[in-house]
Amino acid sequence: MIKIAVVGASGRMGQTIIESIHQNDKVALGVTLDKGDELSAVINQFDVVIDFTRPEATLEYLKVCKQAGKAIVIGTTGFDDAGLEIINNAAQEIPVVFAPNMSVGVNLSLKLLEMAAKVIGEDSDIEIVEAHHRHKVDAPSGTALKMGEVVANALGRDLSKCAVYGREGIEEPRDRQTIGFSTIRGGDVVGEHTVSFFMEGERVEITHKASSRMTFANGAVRASAWLKDKSAGLYSMQDILDI
Repeated sequence: MIKIAVVGASGRMGQTIIESIHQNDKVALGVTLDKGDELSAVINQFDVVIDFTRPEATLEYLKVCKQAGKAIVIGTTGFDDAGLEIINNAAQEIPVVFAPNMSVGVNLSLKLLEMAAKVIGEDSDIEIVEAHHRHKVDAPSGTALKMGEVVANALGRDLSKCAVYGREGIEEPRDRQTIGFSTIRGGDVVGEHTVSFFMEGERVEITHKASSRMTFANGAVRASAWLKDKSAGLYSMQDILDI
């Protein structure tokens, strides 16, 4: 049975992950850690780490896992290019599941977005609106950026060149080649994402709304169980769900 280490265990997400582990008969809770605890000190008590903390902490946990040959599931967002490169390099030596959103519904939405972009993307203005709780510090969310990346790739565009983050003042008419992002932060919103394809006379919207963190926790625990006996590599929830 897979033994899981949960880092950031006292936080809201950490507590939800622990609850999910207890509900899953394919995994067991190996150890819990919080800020100040050393992962290297309990290296023999787990097989895989689940991490939903902050980029700087994640990279430290990743370093320990790489040295010990342990797997890791990363749900943290907000990495810069250097951080992403470190994750990619580590995945050459250990199994890594890295996904901006572990929800089954979100990952199904990504597949639907790819289909929609290929069918109507060239004929539409594409806008992405996301909302999260007031404590979320990165914007746009990692999920929103992933949605934009999926759409851009389906259309043969480079998101780094066609993304527009917010609008203000008097501008030129909208360029159809761009993909717009809008961010909302407030209250206790778990996570909401809508991608709209605006066409002449009609609009197609693909929306995902999360009402509980358990959706993300269950996905992360499912990913941990899936990693059993997997070789080194960088895996996504798309791999785990086979979509």
